[in-house]
Amino acid sequence: MHVKSNEPRGSAVCYCLLLTPIVTEVFLVAKLESSNTGILINGQFPGPDIYSVTNNNLIINVHNSLPEPFLISWQNFTYTLQVKDQIGSFFYFPSLAFHKAAGGFGGIRILSRPLIPVPFPDPADDFTVLIGDWYKTNHTKLKAILDRGHRLPFPDGILINGRGPNATTFTLEPGKTYRLRISNVGLQHSLNFRIQGHKMKLVEVEGTHTMQTTYSSLDVHVGQSYSVLVTADQPAQDYYIAVSTRFTTRVLTTTAILHYSNSAKKVSGPIPGGPTTQIDWSLNQARSIRTNLTASGPRPNPQGSYHYGLINISRTIKLESSAAQVNGKQRYAVNSVSFVPADTPLKLADYFKIGGVFRVGSISDHPIGRKMYLDTSVMGADFRAFVEIVFQNHENIVQSWHLDGYSFWVVGMDGGVWTPASRDQYNLRDAVSRCTTQVYPKSWTAIYIALDNVGMWNVRTEFWARQYLGQQFYLRVYSPVESIRDEYPIPKNALLCGRATGKTTRPF
Repeated sequence: MHVKSNEPRGSAVCYCLLLTPIVTEVFLVAKLESSNTGILINGQFPGPDIYSVTNNNLIINVHNSLPEPFLISWQNFTYTLQVKDQIGSFFYFPSLAFHKAAGGFGGIRILSRPLIPVPFPDPADDFTVLIGDWYKTNHTKLKAILDRGHRLPFPDGILINGRGPNATTFTLEPGKTYRLRISNVGLQHSLNFRIQGHKMKLVEVEGTHTMQTTYSSLDVHVGQSYSVLVTADQPAQDYYIAVSTRFTTRVLTTTAILHYSNSAKKVSGPIPGGPTTQIDWSLNQARSIRTNLTASGPRPNPQGSYHYGLINISRTIKLESSAAQVNGKQRYAVNSVSFVPADTPLKLADYFKIGGVFRVGSISDHPIGRKMYLDTSVMGADFRAFVEIVFQNHENIVQSWHLDGYSFWVVGMDGGVWTPASRDQYNLRDAVSRCTTQVYPKSWTAIYIALDNVGMWNVRTEFWARQYLGQQFYLRVYSPVESIRDEYPIPKNALLCGRATGKTTRPF
């Protein structure tokens, strides 16, 4: 999610200045239901949706009832943020202590302002559909497996909105069209989503209106979100919604129910099958997802008015992932560096100019061919630079990468090793803009980013065990001006810990 904010990961502060009078207040209470179930938010699993409109200010009050620190709050805390110039489908989730394996997640939907046209009629209803792989094992035991230096086992199943097979139902009125906001909130597996007897029209991807292409099934990689329109135009009965793992030897499948309000028949017949290990099928589908250049974004100007393909690249960053043993324990890395957290949240150390916490340049912007090592990796970048990032995957798995604080254009992806000649096949006109992208096995994906958001931003794999064991780093986007026009100050209620303890924040 691209929020104009700076979140010191570890002290869990996410904020923005309040620029408009529209305020939505949300109360979230995190509670551990039992030792082998999950984390509930306001007594719900998944947690409640957060509804907002472009430029709304959100005040989110979090009460932590867990017996341990929680990313949304180390203690009871109130966040203030603005969904500035944003629309679309996203989700929230916890990032500390492997809590994501226990739940604590929910949907976020940001609607366009009333005067901004949306490129499709208002749907009859709007459903959040959270899908993901799931372990029956308690998250603390899973964390202990990783802490001992081992890999996680294969998951036990797949959940749809926190439920198992046929336990979730979506009711439709005949003849009406509905919006489904589908997010993969799982820990590591790409999933295929399909509805028996129905087509899906893709309309939005992580804040970008897309060309309205129709699909019979859709690959949703870890951390990604899609909006589709589904019309109840079939005979009145119940239909399977099927979700299954992709690119796995053993295929996990689960189902929900699409229920017509006048249904005369329960679900029947075989569960609709989907693709399994076909990489080319998924690659071709990914390439078919394009930006709708005639649609308005969160602001009145058309999305397509920003001609990213005509801007000169000021820097190319190439990132290679790797897996290896370090000191006898399983670790994962980017450009040979496996990230280890510092004793002070990096944003606090950066803001207060505390030395010895991290070093800008501790990760190279190109692979160095060195044996994996541990460090608190931070890469420097210039404010307003226009950067090309290439994710190179030499492994046999599909990967998924996310960049906090930004949306980026996915300009190209293909098999093999990226070279400068690979730019000849880039889409420089209507590539989709999003915040999470997949990289196929033995393949590369290239993105363009306009670095217009000053701050300390996390670049990470969305495979949560890999993220936990070091496959991440921070991108420090720096402006020497240090103006509140470019970066908002640390909020006065920021939690100051580590070497920032005793420091003072702004007086207002």
